[in-house]
Amino acid sequence: MKSKELVKKLQERLSDTHFEWQFDEKHNKVRLDHKELGKGMDISLPGILSKYETKKELAIDEVIYTIQETFSAMEKEHAEGFKNLDNIFPIIRSTSFPKKSKDGHAFVTTDHTAETRIYYALDLGNTYRLIDVDMLDKLNVSAEQITEAARFQIRKLNTKVKKDVVAENVFYFLNENDGYDASRILNDAFLKEMRGKIEGDMTVSVPHQDVLIIGDIRNEAGYDVLAQMTMHFFTVGTVPITSLSFIYEDGDLEPIFILAKNRVKKEQEKK
Repeated sequence: MKSKELVKKLQERLSDTHFEWQFDEKHNKVRLDHKELGKGMDISLPGILSKYETKKELAIDEVIYTIQETFSAMEKEHAEGFKNLDNIFPIIRSTSFPKKSKDGHAFVTTDHTAETRIYYALDLGNTYRLIDVDMLDKLNVSAEQITEAARFQIRKLNTKVKKDVVAENVFYFLNENDGYDASRILNDAFLKEMRGKIEGDMTVSVPHQDVLIIGDIRNEAGYDVLAQMTMHFFTVGTVPITSLSFIYEDGDLEPIFILAKNRVKKEQEKK
């Protein structure tokens, strides 16, 4: 199948008059705009064509689903906006994650650690949209209101964990696949509750968006296990954050490599 044929198939399946199509043959992509919303999305064609070779019509179905869900989310955002701050949640991302949207608007963010930064999202059901300053201006909501609402909402989410023991060290995994697993690192009450169960050093890891790992490290082997574990999750996650873990102590998160350096320094001072 060629690109023009693919675009024609998509147009036939999405014969909605709300859409305007622009085929960019030079860059092998199509631009799809929603006339009423004044918003749109770019669809890169090579990847879809490659999938079509093996998945056939299923590849088309997946693209149609993505398009429909994206515009459905836009419509919901347009209709509801921030009427209810209950659909605002914090999102943990790597500090290397872009600080601006594709339109050039700065995202609303809060500093977290040297490895992570907090973004904020408007939950739209099957997806969410990161909140930028342009959205705040249009909807007359302050950044302070957003951050406060998000912190409150994250405390409402389920914090059920699964337990595993490796080399006498205990690891707890939180994996609800709701898009906010890593964000639970911001639930102070949950972390303090887990601290009460920990016998050794308490570690917290957010290798990717859909998992939070809490470690009860009781021997040196535990740190090796943790390093291998977080690196594995980091490499397989769809939205990787950081392979570095943190020590949780007195309500603070400190990168493990800094802690290790401090321990070595203390040992040297003792000598």
